[in-house]
Amino acid sequence: MKKHIKNLKKKLKIFDPKLKEECGIFGISNTKDASALTALGLHALQHRGQEGCGIVTFDGKQYFSEKRFGLVGDNFNKEKVLKKLKGDYAIGHNRYSTTGENTLRNIQPFFADTNAGGIGVAHNGNLTNSISLRKKLVDEGAIFYTTSDTETIVQLIAKSKRAKTIDKIVDAIFQIQGGYALVMLTQTSLVGVRDPFGIRPLVIGKLKNSYVLASETCALDIIGAKFIREVENGEIVLIENNELKSIKPFPPRKVRPCVFEYIYFARPDSMLDGKTAYEHRKNLGSELAKENDIDADIVVPVPDSGNAAALGFAQSLKVKFELGLVRNHYVGRTFIEPSQKIRSLGVKLKLNANQSTIQDKKIILVDDSLVRGTTSHKIVKMLYDAGAKEVHVRIACPEIRFPDFYGVDTPTKKELLAANKSNSEICDYIGAKSLKFLSVNGMYRAIGFDKRNETYPELTDHYFTGDYPVKPIDELGDSKITQLSLLNTASNN
Repeated sequence: MKKHIKNLKKKLKIFDPKLKEECGIFGISNTKDASALTALGLHALQHRGQEGCGIVTFDGKQYFSEKRFGLVGDNFNKEKVLKKLKGDYAIGHNRYSTTGENTLRNIQPFFADTNAGGIGVAHNGNLTNSISLRKKLVDEGAIFYTTSDTETIVQLIAKSKRAKTIDKIVDAIFQIQGGYALVMLTQTSLVGVRDPFGIRPLVIGKLKNSYVLASETCALDIIGAKFIREVENGEIVLIENNELKSIKPFPPRKVRPCVFEYIYFARPDSMLDGKTAYEHRKNLGSELAKENDIDADIVVPVPDSGNAAALGFAQSLKVKFELGLVRNHYVGRTFIEPSQKIRSLGVKLKLNANQSTIQDKKIILVDDSLVRGTTSHKIVKMLYDAGAKEVHVRIACPEIRFPDFYGVDTPTKKELLAANKSNSEICDYIGAKSLKFLSVNGMYRAIGFDKRNETYPELTDHYFTGDYPVKPIDELGDSKITQLSLLNTASNN
């Protein structure tokens, strides 16, 4: 049935036009019901990955692991499943693949035995030198069982000549490059790692005497844990005997968190730099309104991603905010056979115009981003078909002109609309009366950073500027998957 739904989505071309974040990670130390609390944390992080989920636990003597395709709530909702995951320490992972096949063996956390004991690893992000490292490891005799770059990290830890597990981890992370956050489970500790630029997120919480690591603060909220702080860029946190030790092996660097955590990835109620993502998105909408030059009857968001920005936009201009589009949240459950008639429905399976609200209205349609533009022109047409007088599109981030190599599933540059067309050409393509994107400076002002002020951190904003904090060593994109598959085949023969 799941395979049928996936094939149906492809045939219907119901592709989500948004960027996709790779994964959500969670870890907890020294607490009863560690597996159940991890399942709850992963449930809160479900938006970060829906292809698969897994949990690894340790009971002081041995490790236990459960990995499944699909959603957390469909797999870790029964007591008999959680009872198999014994122990007071646990780590978990939600998967959205940007590299590697969608097979059970690629679902994390991964586990390995080393000469210093077992270790479980869950990873959010991408390594920009994974192919080079993998080839070197294969040449040295390593055997890979997955096509995920996370296994490269596990192999580097296992092959380290250092005696202590924490030293093996330090040895491994000095060899990897890219944007990453890691949670690891050893026989004596819970470990968190964030890349030297802090591109991928990782936060620390506390539940009574237990420490918690998670991709976002919403995962702390669901279990009643208190937010302590973010893991700093380039920091390793070692949690052992209910104490947290900070290790900073890298030279100091300016933190550069991923801008799309603020714009789209993080759940609206998660905290980023002292504000919820929802507040940041409203501010993006407010800044967009300052750059607007069109009057309108109503402001309409593209749900759900454009809701907060559209609200900030409407409040700033004192224009009525209306839900002119209604989203069907159950499109993934469809069972209709893909006849030609059904294929032609396209985006209507996901969104429908709220006709009486938009009829004869001059509309400003607000969304958080525009990537391929494959859905935008269908939405604009839908609004016109429902009787809108004019549709003006406003995007609450700058033009996305460059792909990502740090764990975000972006198209290639040739598929990015803004990389290949001018704004007027994009406007014509989507069928809008006018189109405007938020400026880069407006985006920085909205989030509270000032790119011109050295005392403020910059963001990882390469999507708009082409300024990559870590230059990719490997050739990435579709070719990366092919190369990984070839290496995997060679290593398993």
